[in-house]
Order: sequence, then C-alpha cells, then structure tokens
Amino acid sequence: MRSQLLLMLLAAVGAAGRPMSKAASSRNKLLLISFDGFRWDYDQDVDTPHLDQLSVDGVKAKYITPPMLTGTAPSHFTTITGRWVEDHEVVHNLMFNTTTNLKVPFKKTLTKSEWWDNGPLPLWITAQNQGLKTASFFYPGGGVNYSGQAVDRSFVLKNGHPDDNETEWRQNIDMVMSWFSEEDFHLVTLYYGEPDNVGHAKGPDHPDRKTIIRQIDRTIGYLREAIDRHGLNDSLNVIISSDHGMTTVKKRPEVDEIIINKYLNLLKLISFEILDYGGFGILTPRPGKEQEVYDALSNAPNLTVYKKHEIPESFHLAKSKRLPPILVVADLGFNLNSRFIVYVNKGDHGFHNGEMDMKTIFRAFGPSFKSNFVSEPFDSVHIYPLMCSLLQIQPEANNGSLSVTQPMLLHGGEPTTPPTTPPTTPPTTPPTMPPTTPGGGSHRVQLSVVLLLSMLLTTLTQL
Repeated sequence: MRSQLLLMLLAAVGAAGRPMSKAASSRNKLLLISFDGFRWDYDQDVDTPHLDQLSVDGVKAKYITPPMLTGTAPSHFTTITGRWVEDHEVVHNLMFNTTTNLKVPFKKTLTKSEWWDNGPLPLWITAQNQGLKTASFFYPGGGVNYSGQAVDRSFVLKNGHPDDNETEWRQNIDMVMSWFSEEDFHLVTLYYGEPDNVGHAKGPDHPDRKTIIRQIDRTIGYLREAIDRHGLNDSLNVIISSDHGMTTVKKRPEVDEIIINKYLNLLKLISFEILDYGGFGILTPRPGKEQEVYDALSNAPNLTVYKKHEIPESFHLAKSKRLPPILVVADLGFNLNSRFIVYVNKGDHGFHNGEMDMKTIFRAFGPSFKSNFVSEPFDSVHIYPLMCSLLQIQPEANNGSLSVTQPMLLHGGEPTTPPTTPPTTPPTTPPTMPPTTPGGGSHRVQLSVVLLLSMLLTTLTQL
C-alpha cells in the first residue's frame, strides 16, 4: 500500500508542470518544416522522387499565397499565429524604430522579444498552455518570450551558420525524431534556410538552385526513413511549407533600375527609410511632407506607392501601428535602391503576393491526411487552424479558417469555436485555459496538486 501511494505522489508531482487538456500522450504529434524561399514550382524542373511520392502518399496544394509583404519574418509569423501582419505586427525582417532610426538585422531580431511579442500568441505557447510539449528548431519567432513564457525547447539560428550542410540537415532530423519518440514532444517546428540563400545569390534559374532542390528532396527521403525508424508512422503528421517565392532581379544594362533619390530628395523629405531591401520599401516623411513624397513617387516608373490609410484591404497591412505612412512596392523583379545601386542579389522576394513567383509550396502527410489528394490554392494564414485541429487544441482567435483545409483531412478535423476574423486588438483572455505562470503551469492545477500531496502524505503517516 505504501509503495502504491508513493507512486501516486510521483505521478502528482509530474503533473504539476502543466495542465493536460486531453490525454496528450495518446494524440497525434505534428512536425512543421519550412524551407525558406521554396517557390511553388521549384520541383517541376528537377527530378524529385521523394517529393513526388509525398503527393501520392499525402496532400499537395497547387500552391499557397504568403501574406503581404512577402518576407521571411512576417510570413513565418503569420503561419505560426494564424494572424495577418497588421495583427501580429512583425512587419519586416528588420526590427526598426522610426523615431531613433534603429535597424536591427534579421538574425539579431531572433532573440528580441520586443519585436515578436505583440499580443497574438504563437502556436507553441498556445499548445503549451493546453498541456503539450513544443520545440522550435531555428524557426523564426521561436527563440523569444511571449508574455513571459518561452517555448519549451528552442534553438536559434546564429549569424554565420551555414544553411546548406546536408549532413547537419540529417542530424537535425535525427534530433527532432528523438524528441518525438523519446521525450514525447507534441509539436516541433523545423526551419531550413534554403533554397532562399541560393535563390538570392544565384537567381531562381541558376543550376545551383536545382542542386539544392535535389538536396531538399534527399532530405525528405531521409525524414521519411527516420519517421519509420523511430516508429512514428502512425502518430506523426508532417506539414512542409515555405514563406515566400523568388524571382529574377532585373539589372542593368537591360533595364533602368529604380533609384528613389532621383525622384525625391531623401535627405530633405524623409526622416526614416528602409529601402535597398528587395521589392518593397517603407518611408516616414518629414512633418507636412507626406503628400509631396507621395506625389513624387507616383511619377517614378516600375513601382506603386501607397499612403498607409489607402493600402488595399487585401494586403492586411493598413491597421498596423508599426508600419510607416508610406509603402512602396516595386514591380516584379525590380529592387528599390535609395541613392545608389548597391544591391547585389540576383534573385529576390518582397513583391506583390499575387505574383506567381511569390507563391510557395505545401505538402502534408501522416495518419490524419488523405492520400493522393490535390488541394486548391489557399492563403498561408489558414495553416494555423489546421495545425490546431491536428493537435486537438483550442486555437487562439485567428484570421484563418479550418474549412479551407478540412477537405484534405481523413475525418474532417476537430471543430473549432473561436472567431476567425478577430479585431486588430488581440484578445485579452485565453479561450479555454486558466491564467498561467511564466513557466506555463496552471495556478489551478498547482493548487490541486498541493491538496493531493497533503492528503497522500497524511495517509502515509497513518500507515
């Protein structure tokens, strides 16, 4: 009797860390993989037997549309929150401050909570608050705190880290599979920096891009072997996607490149700018100069200029508090130069998300997905409610809809009840869970455990 009570004590202590919404150990797990800059058609001019097999064994979307603006940080955070950019406020790869002119490079923002933590909770934290274990492996946004809560396990990409090491890619897969099979993680997000890098450096039509796609395909094959090796075929769902596409940059002498300072005096008229960064730019005019700036840029070729309050609703950007008053979007293939032509990329993104070159891939397979199913195109914002359904958790308010992706599921997915088109202001209370401590545990559960321990200890002393 005493030994049985001791086992009950140990079980109670183990449960104190985090509340369980269901029998978490019995539900399916989820791996989300992002290959940065994987354009929707990159597998069509390369022999990709493993990606082809995924289309037979699982689900393939014709393509998916990333949010405006088509950048790495904004797009990844839309996927992991299910919110448009104007709601989650990660509006650029660079962390910036229009008052101080601060500009922080992308990889240095990956540990800056103040850039990512703007109210909407990413899926890692929502899942943790409902009793699941989560991890982020290089995924943008996974290395910071949200309202004091950190992702259970997080590896953050560092400056200078090589993105194309195939041996390391396989090692990362082995590590993630061990988290699922040996440590009972439920959600892991895994990020790879290719084929984005080769697309920038060489252009999407270069033979080296095809080489890296073949490497990705081999990695998919290795992933499937690893899933089988770890006995996860019947319990692990996998989604493979990307953040944006890539297009060839038009350069002299074939075309006249855009130099903004030819059309307006940046020093005189602009107090803050981010230009020289691909296909889009943001500017803050000096007081009283907004109309002059707008008029001058309206006369510039190969670009479209928007006043913030006139940005098309379909961009889902106009309500952003962070976005400066002027947005500039270049025509496909034209980079925005500020004063001089300093841009060296041969391929780029950041262009209108309606352009086919900006569209991305979507593949999914596992016990919850149909086989040999081709989905119509959809916006990446809809991936979030799909992931919540696969994990059997209650989503935060989001801009997506499970109805978009339900046809690809074997049993239609778990029903969801929160509103799918929330106001820009994030919700002030979680949908289903009690308040949590920074460590993710529930005060209510902790109190119950204390009472249980007290009762068991009293019983032990009487034996």
